[in-house]
Amino acid sequence: MAEFDEYRPPGSERRYRGGKKKGKGPRKKRGAGAQDGSREERMAMDFEFSSYYGQPVVKAPPWEWPIGAYFWLGGIGGGSALLAAGAQATKNKPLMRATRVTSFAAAAAGAGFLVLDLGRPERFYNMFRVFKVSSPMSLGSWLLGGFSVSAAVPAAAEVAELAKDVVPLPNVVHRILHTAAGPAGIVSAVLGGPLAGYTAVLLSDTSNPTWNGAQKHLPYVFVASASLAAGGTAMITTPVENAAPARALAMAGVVGDLAMVRTMEDNMEPEHVKHLQQGKPGKLMKASEYLAIAGGVGTALASVTKSRALSIISGASLAAASLCTRLGVLEGGLESAKDPEATIGPQKRRAEARLRESGQDHTIITTG
Repeated sequence: MAEFDEYRPPGSERRYRGGKKKGKGPRKKRGAGAQDGSREERMAMDFEFSSYYGQPVVKAPPWEWPIGAYFWLGGIGGGSALLAAGAQATKNKPLMRATRVTSFAAAAAGAGFLVLDLGRPERFYNMFRVFKVSSPMSLGSWLLGGFSVSAAVPAAAEVAELAKDVVPLPNVVHRILHTAAGPAGIVSAVLGGPLAGYTAVLLSDTSNPTWNGAQKHLPYVFVASASLAAGGTAMITTPVENAAPARALAMAGVVGDLAMVRTMEDNMEPEHVKHLQQGKPGKLMKASEYLAIAGGVGTALASVTKSRALSIISGASLAAASLCTRLGVLEGGLESAKDPEATIGPQKRRAEARLRESGQDHTIITTG
């Protein structure tokens, strides 16, 4: 029987060596002659990968830009809730008012983008039909719901106080909202951190090559990105003299974001990281880096000059940097799902490493 020099997918050229066609000439006795092709057929699996029949190995999720906006707004909402709790503790009323309203507004807008991507509102409601601890999507749905409810109370208290001259409410309503705002703000702050980072866990829990390859560092990237976005948004909505905590959070987020993105990329497989560095995802990730640096420098200057205009521009730059990060990671993962090599290449290297550790240099599959 013939022996294949290497395995290739159907339709590709096969090279034969040794042996004769079945039924032609005398047959040799089984036993000796392991390498002359006379005993049995061998197929070597150590071939060079070029494609998987030209088709993707994994299926990309049907996500578009609204999901990226949802990720971004969730980070702003969660970070703003943390800032609001700090402002509540330090009695920084202008910052507390701005971040309480921003926290709920971001969560509500994020839910709207999620419904937009789902297509029909009832699909959003169906996400609350079960509570499954092992499912990041199920936990995230309930996390978003709990956060939105708890953030709505302090936001309503602030809006009611601002609009009391326009839409007067009974004093009992104001008292109830004011009393409930404090505890509800603490609850939203507790849920804010997980809300800012759970979407990274959701992405990395999939079989998508780039997202799964970044699973050790992507949550840290998203939390840092949420910090600079929430800090930047608060710099826009808060008077500069009351925005010192927001500037501090933004600066910490800039340092963390730049460091964690670099660490993440350095620890990813080449086939995975290239989809974050090339094409549209690469442009988005590079834009995020430049915007974060520019926003960080502007934030540092704003803390010295107390310039309201500079504070607004720097805050907008930081918020845009966070949006670019979320969209870049989203687009990079979608692109990697189209690339068969992103799935097969790292798997093949891991298999070869295990073979070398066991003292082999290739795998042979024999058939009688």
